[in-house]
Amino acid sequence: MTTMQHTLTVFGLSAVAVLALLYSNPDAAKKVSEFLHPEAAAPASAPAPVVVAQAAPAPAVAPEPVVAAHDAKLLGNTKQQQNVTSWLAKRYRVAGDAANMLVSTAYMTAHEVKLDPLLILAVMAIESGLNPFAESPMGAKGLMQVMAKVHHDKFQQVGGAQAALNPVANIRVGSQILKDYVKRTGSVEGGLKTYVGAADFESDSGYGARVMAEWNRLKQVANGKKVPTRTPAAPTQMVVKRAQPEAPAPAPKAEAAAPAEGHTETLAAN
Repeated sequence: MTTMQHTLTVFGLSAVAVLALLYSNPDAAKKVSEFLHPEAAAPASAPAPVVVAQAAPAPAVAPEPVVAAHDAKLLGNTKQQQNVTSWLAKRYRVAGDAANMLVSTAYMTAHEVKLDPLLILAVMAIESGLNPFAESPMGAKGLMQVMAKVHHDKFQQVGGAQAALNPVANIRVGSQILKDYVKRTGSVEGGLKTYVGAADFESDSGYGARVMAEWNRLKQVANGKKVPTRTPAAPTQMVVKRAQPEAPAPAPKAEAAAPAEGHTETLAAN
């Protein structure tokens, strides 16, 4: 377990450094993209022949592991991930390689926790706008706005609470929390309501609806459909109206002022 923690910590810190570079230096992002995706790639060499103990009349082909339909959906395919990466990069104004790193991590984590990667990405988008360094006044941190002080036990396996801004650790812990809530409540909607901290309230102030809408858009994008991209307006903000106290009776012969609208308060969704 210690080796796993060190590995996740090193990988996560590397991801933080790379993301910081890509967010701040578009030229570096372009060079990384050219390095990772060269146009003319050398043809892959043929795999070495498998040596078997017994002779067979025909060349033996090693059986590939059987992937369940559900697991295959979680893994997706290269084209789907490319579609999602490109769309998110444009919609949230993120460097392509930074978006690719986040999408790849979301897909890998989704396979581990058995959760739809597009749902994970939708939560990330609404919670932080894909900003790995986002922090709320309430103490929620990172891509999935996880409360490290509340979920410190889950961070122990990925380097402790200080890893909350580590994008790999944040996605891993946030996804596990979301999966636990979905399982506990029996539905994605219920899981989202609990995730945002509104389990004991009648309404989640529209948080779940926004995540579900983004999730549906991502599904369409993954399937190759053209979905408009537009800059999201404050993805982590919501407006909640409070009931206005009863106004005092107006003075005689005085013009009644127009009643004020309900007082609004902006809350961070975390």
